[in-house]
Amino acid sequence: MSRFASLEHLRAACRDLPEADQAAAEALRAREARLTKPPGSLGRLEDLTAWLAAWQGRNPPTLDHPEILVFAGNHGVTAQGVSAYPSEVTAQMVANFASGGAAINQLARLSGAALRVTPLLLDAPTEDLTKQPAMDETAFLDAVSVGYDEVSDGGDLVVLGEMGIGNTTAAAALSAALFGGGGRFAGTGTGVDDEGLARKRAAIEKALERHKDALGDPLRAAAAVGGRELAAILGACLAARHKHIPVLIDGIVSTAAVAPLKFLRADSLDHARVGHLSAEAGHGLLLQELGMTPLLDLGMRLGEGSGAAVALLVLRAALACHTGMATFEEAQVSDKST
Repeated sequence: MSRFASLEHLRAACRDLPEADQAAAEALRAREARLTKPPGSLGRLEDLTAWLAAWQGRNPPTLDHPEILVFAGNHGVTAQGVSAYPSEVTAQMVANFASGGAAINQLARLSGAALRVTPLLLDAPTEDLTKQPAMDETAFLDAVSVGYDEVSDGGDLVVLGEMGIGNTTAAAALSAALFGGGGRFAGTGTGVDDEGLARKRAAIEKALERHKDALGDPLRAAAAVGGRELAAILGACLAARHKHIPVLIDGIVSTAAVAPLKFLRADSLDHARVGHLSAEAGHGLLLQELGMTPLLDLGMRLGEGSGAAVALLVLRAALACHTGMATFEEAQVSDKST
């Protein structure tokens, strides 16, 4: 049974959000100011530790129990020739995750994160969004609920990733549904050629026209042109906020998935950071619309949460510096004020 009885119930949950713990962040900044380095010399690393403290509600923050949550779904829109790979690859990659053979398995191990992969009805793809809504309300709420329930109570960071042949089409369509611009968010995804990219853009344009009555509501838009794994990512991001857990978002699919939250409450993604800038063409455009700055730009476009998992290593570096460095007093080093 779905955790959310209706779209209105979900909408209320998206607007009823806990605030950051500013006292924890200020306590961390006070110690940061006394560490044996010039003020601000670690740049964004210093901001990241304060962000972790604010959303975990403790000083110092921890990264003892990070989780990488990967959601997998299939898409009816692949019938429009929008992907270079067939839909069965989604299930095959889920099996690869289970056997430890994917990139995200290596990155999870390296970063010390628990990896959980959740397939969502892979044998029953969403409807072809060019012809009808990808999901009805029930299917959408069920997928959101799956994602919400995957977030553990005891975690201290959530990394969000996905797998799904056809899902960059859904992500680009949802981005355009929210921010306008038709096919401008479309990229080559799994590696389609120019003709494939043209089909992808045409499918997005057709979907936006067909579902134009839903586009004024971010949740209805997510159901109409999104996908089950996107809905699950939205649910997981929402659960993390409710549970005071900071989030690292991966590439264009994960970013598009959580974007509807921003329309329901302006500060709804303050507990989240974007791990990396995907090489998928529309990701940079989407981040500009959301006003979010990625931590890394490595030319990655794999998905699976892989870019955000690399960014987790940056968070570990930030936290190690903050907790391991001595203050001027502890090290008996003179600072510039003495």
